[in-house]
Amino acid sequence: MSTPTTPVAASKAAKPAAIAVAAPARGRRRLMRQADLVERVQAYDPGADEALLNKAYVYAMTAHGKQFRASGDPYFAHPLEVAAILTELKLDVPTIVTALLHDTIEDTLVTYEDVEKNFGSEIGQLVDGVTKLSQLEVFSERTKQAENFRKLMLAITGDIRVLLVKLADRLHNMRTLGFIDKPEKRARIARETVDIYAPLAGRIGMQNMREELEDLAFAELDPEARNSIVTHFARLDMVGGDRVGRISDQIKRKLAEHDMDTWVYGRGKRPFSIWRKLQTKKLNFEQLSDIFGFRVIVKSVEDCYRALGIIHTSWQMVPERFKDFISTPKSNGYRSIHTTVMGPEKQRVEIQIRTQEMHDVAERGVAAHWRYREHVPERDARDSATYGWLRDMVDLLERGDSPEEVFENSRLNMYADQVFCFTPKGSLISLPRGATPIDFAYAVHTDLGNMAVGAKVNGGHVPLHTPLKNGDQVEIISTKDSTPSPLWEQFVVTGRARAEIRRYLRHAQRGENVKFGQKILEKTFADQGAEISEKAIEEVAKKLRLSKAEDVYADVGRGALRATDVLQAVFPELKRARVQPQGADAQRISIRGLTEGISYKLAQCCHPLPGDRIVGLREPGEGIMIHTIDCAELDQAQGMEDWLDVGWGQNAEASMSVARVLVRVKNTTGALAAVTTAIAVNGGNIFNMKVLDRNPLFFEFMMDIEVRDVAHLQNIVGALRVNNAVESVDRMRASEEHHPGNI
Repeated sequence: MSTPTTPVAASKAAKPAAIAVAAPARGRRRLMRQADLVERVQAYDPGADEALLNKAYVYAMTAHGKQFRASGDPYFAHPLEVAAILTELKLDVPTIVTALLHDTIEDTLVTYEDVEKNFGSEIGQLVDGVTKLSQLEVFSERTKQAENFRKLMLAITGDIRVLLVKLADRLHNMRTLGFIDKPEKRARIARETVDIYAPLAGRIGMQNMREELEDLAFAELDPEARNSIVTHFARLDMVGGDRVGRISDQIKRKLAEHDMDTWVYGRGKRPFSIWRKLQTKKLNFEQLSDIFGFRVIVKSVEDCYRALGIIHTSWQMVPERFKDFISTPKSNGYRSIHTTVMGPEKQRVEIQIRTQEMHDVAERGVAAHWRYREHVPERDARDSATYGWLRDMVDLLERGDSPEEVFENSRLNMYADQVFCFTPKGSLISLPRGATPIDFAYAVHTDLGNMAVGAKVNGGHVPLHTPLKNGDQVEIISTKDSTPSPLWEQFVVTGRARAEIRRYLRHAQRGENVKFGQKILEKTFADQGAEISEKAIEEVAKKLRLSKAEDVYADVGRGALRATDVLQAVFPELKRARVQPQGADAQRISIRGLTEGISYKLAQCCHPLPGDRIVGLREPGEGIMIHTIDCAELDQAQGMEDWLDVGWGQNAEASMSVARVLVRVKNTTGALAAVTTAIAVNGGNIFNMKVLDRNPLFFEFMMDIEVRDVAHLQNIVGALRVNNAVESVDRMRASEEHHPGNI
């Protein structure tokens, strides 16, 4: 095969969209030289193996030969840039070499055996681990994403450096995303980046990389919103000049007056971070004051608290804006003190106080630890907390959960902000924001979650769906005869709790699901004048990669598979229109565990949208009324036993739903036109509107807007919040006496 200096450069054409046989007519950049790369590594690792780095450089460059990227650069520029990104994280030589070689097995005639022979088993396994992540072929896009995520998780457990190389690989691909001609491919890559790679980077503490990945994806997925935020930033710069520099200097001088030697710097937050705050905090741009962040680097932990005291005595602290992540670190190992003050120039500023060691972890995350070199990231207590989420994911994988469920549960864990709660004995439990006593119970032990019947928070009884707050002491009341309720899945937020509830219910209800699914299929087939047979169902099981026909019945019975899909799989010639449920709501709602023929309506008090968590309530003479999980009407029910387990069907986005919002606009010429234009540009349709209030300063409208789902509504709300004409916009929970009227 190949030799260390002259590997075969012919391409396997594994990535035809990214590699061309000749360079496109676009500008090329100068490649980093071998000496430059070696100098980068030796700057933080003077003993780095220069010969090994040079060997890998030449080997990869020769292997990729005359391959070119869509940008017009030689393909070797990509692994070289990936290696450069990893030098910024100060990673070891084997990781840098892996970056240089990471595409050779997939995109050239180089084999795993070649890499192992020339660079040893450690580097061979790392390159192989990165390669395998992109070689899985399955049917649907969602399954492909989930399966790739499963392989990513398994690869990480072998060596965390596989993830670091993969993240750097994705970062460079996102930086050059604009060179891809097909918009749908760019959107798919950007969406995958937001869903998987950015949260993973954040979960291992690499916050800078996460923010850049999110912002690059934001520029592709919603360029109009991003440009709007960038424009607002430009206006602020014009008005305030070098405000960040001036405030940094004043903070540093104030600390120096107390003989503190510190390093202070500030920066504006990235557009995507601003966009997310606008959505989650329901503010418009003018109301968002903490768009600049300042970091104070001190010498010791004691100096952190000393600096905090100086800052709080110099400027007024903003209540409820103080967090101490030194005494209670985040699950990814992040430690720092956060506070917000009405600081210099009467500007509300967020200040983070940390030591240099904490700063290294905050900037480089897991790359700042050298534990991964020993392949045992859970070596000490701090690392054990940091990698607890990863062990949970591995546990899910080993138990054989479906790739889709592992993917869903992992996304829940990766995205979540945190609250810290205590057991009655004082043990600290870290949970995502919005977690409930059921999440708490499963975090303590699976058996405690399965047997939970009630909860006490700070000594008082609370419903099991109550969101927990920082500092809550939680006591779970349990009995051996209790079992999980299917309704718990509607309000739990941790992947662990959701997975355990589903697992228990699957085992407990499988027999019932099989019988129920068989009845549904018999009726569905009979309604179409078709006859069901065991042989036909076995063929469907093979197509779906299920082990036997019983699994098909079970999936239909539990709502994971639609009876109409099974019918079409057996009789493809049947037109889809003939086998669809009747009525608009029938297309959008699937009610699990209920017999057919029960009518249901969407409640007018909360206007549920596809994507909302929903609950059904039986109402005499009305059938079932569908409410959002946070609807106030649910509190009027006698108890959770009155709730019905409902969920949106797979075609929830097929028809438009009505969302109600409260919009306050400035009383200026063209304000209403700006609002209606923003809604129309983002694909919404104003169904109804009513003026609620009017004064010399503003108008207040209640508007009903036709949207596809929650995500569609959030896009519209976000676009309105960055509009100069809009003071505020909120989703509205209308009461019966406030139905909108036409203007």
